[in-house]
Amino acid sequence: MTRLTQTRIETLAREALTRHGASERQAEALAAGIAAAERDGLKSHGLMYLPTYCEHLTCGKVLGLAEPRLTRPTPAVVAVDAGNGFAHAAIALGLPPLIEATRSQGVAALAIRNSYNCGALGYHTERIAKAGLVGLGFTNAPASIAPWGGRKAAVGTNPWSLAVPDGQGGARFVIDQSASVVAKSEVIKRARAGEPIPPGWALDASGETTTDASEALKGTMAPAGGYKGVGSALLVEIFAACLTGANPGLVASPFSGTVGGPPGTGQFFLAVSPDATSAGAFAGNLETVAGAFVGDARLPGTRRFGARENNAQGIEVAAETLATLEKLAGTAA
Repeated sequence: MTRLTQTRIETLAREALTRHGASERQAEALAAGIAAAERDGLKSHGLMYLPTYCEHLTCGKVLGLAEPRLTRPTPAVVAVDAGNGFAHAAIALGLPPLIEATRSQGVAALAIRNSYNCGALGYHTERIAKAGLVGLGFTNAPASIAPWGGRKAAVGTNPWSLAVPDGQGGARFVIDQSASVVAKSEVIKRARAGEPIPPGWALDASGETTTDASEALKGTMAPAGGYKGVGSALLVEIFAACLTGANPGLVASPFSGTVGGPPGTGQFFLAVSPDATSAGAFAGNLETVAGAFVGDARLPGTRRFGARENNAQGIEVAAETLATLEKLAGTAA
């Protein structure tokens, strides 16, 4: 293992992305998200995905020179067409006016279409919470979950995230979860390593539970909570695809491999000002709720925040990962 600073990881990731065809704007936004994922211990959303990002720049699944385009359909709605570039650049463009609109309107929405995998969704909603607002985010993905009782994928793992402000410029907690038992990236990670997955994570092409990660990728992801997970995936699909004009998971090309053109998926963010809705009771009520967890269990996001503190002096990167990173960035000896 080698320890790298968050800044060094971000720099190498940015160099790798620009070397494979991304503009500075596209590369900077994504590299910041990759480095933050590594800092927060979210390895499956960090450097692990960089080779795929570079591959997709090369094959045209992502348009590295895309310029996201922002419009304002109403005072409370911000819309961004990502132009089939990386989601991070489109979100970075849309968040400042979303925050501004929420402060003036009380509630506002950001709708993003023609987008791509946005990495760790909580990274984006936490930025809303840091502005003193409650942030709720949805992102859809290529279909990989079958309807309850079925075998053919109809919706994606479709994460949603909630970030709640702490009143001090940070987040009190961050929920970031997919509609599946586990994020598909965790299965991909184990398939690449030749490792098995726990029972209950996924189903093979015949609809049977499997512990073979490679067979799982040929089948479907298991929905969290059975039919309730399918319902969660549908909710996200409505917000992130139907309400944004993005591609539903059924017609989106995969986030892995080179088959198909740009996936054209979407993201949807809602921001709410506690000052506008809670009659001054937000902070007190939040602590009542959060207090029920502290000392007895853990609030969502606790591991993320703990990893962030532990990695403040450097982030451990495996030798093999570092070698791949330096090769992609063109800095290998």
